[in-house]
Amino acid sequence: MRGMHEVVFHVPRSWLSLGGAGLHRFYLRVTEGLEARGIPFEVAILDRETLPETVEADHAIHVIHHGRFAHPRARNADVAYIYPFWNFDPQGIRAFSSIADKRFVPDDVDPEVARPFFRRVRQRIVGRRTSRYDQPEAVTDPGTVRAAVFLQSEGHRVVGETCYLDRWEMLSATCAAVDGPVMVKTHPRDSDPATSEGLREMQARFPHLQVSDGNIHDLIAAADRVITINSAVGVEAYLHRKPVILCGRADFHHVADVAQSADALRNILQRPPKRRAYDKFVWWYFGDQCLDVSAPDLVDRFCARTGL
Repeated sequence: MRGMHEVVFHVPRSWLSLGGAGLHRFYLRVTEGLEARGIPFEVAILDRETLPETVEADHAIHVIHHGRFAHPRARNADVAYIYPFWNFDPQGIRAFSSIADKRFVPDDVDPEVARPFFRRVRQRIVGRRTSRYDQPEAVTDPGTVRAAVFLQSEGHRVVGETCYLDRWEMLSATCAAVDGPVMVKTHPRDSDPATSEGLREMQARFPHLQVSDGNIHDLIAAADRVITINSAVGVEAYLHRKPVILCGRADFHHVADVAQSADALRNILQRPPKRRAYDKFVWWYFGDQCLDVSAPDLVDRFCARTGL
């Protein structure tokens, strides 16, 4: 049986094929820090089918890469929308993390800490026009956009599980409610011909709908509002200080409107957006709730989160 204070890291088999050289920097920094502290650990091949039995068989802390395994001694780890910030959570990552159920209180956040943090993240992401997926370098000027809708593929298991509306319900409700140009961008990895066909049908119904493959930041900057299921584009829109409407479960919903039906989405779009403390929220989510791989205190925070 493993010791009470041992840590087991469950990572993809391919990462270990080169003697551990394929480990992500997060795991390299943490394991180096644990070794320096004399805390025993093990790096194991991730087997999701046997994970429950493996965790119950000992008293170790189990860190599961890209996990969604809720257990008092489990921590699920992966990039939280924007690198170098990582979810490190006892419930899951991203849409399934426990951050979704936590209360964000703007008055509890020091603006002198939040504002420079927000500016640094904004400059790196918005200033460089970068995103989670590659974006066109050419600048797009879409003109006035009342609403920008960013699609995801519900064919992805996790997205399908978290939808309140599917993408077509979300898009049609937006077009029906908005009196003015609506812009839609498909997911960069969506090459399904059915998506293109669906968009052509939507444009036939709604002449004010435009399809764009432009840089995501150009479209967000031009839009009055941003609508998505629970894509990282919602977080990127916060960096632009743009109002966001989410149509699915997300752990960053705290400064967005959430629509769980087409009627709710239409009603939200017909109301003026609320003022939001985007700078404070970005610090609260990334600076406080997540771990920063580049931070000098990464290992200290890792140990605090695991009770080591």
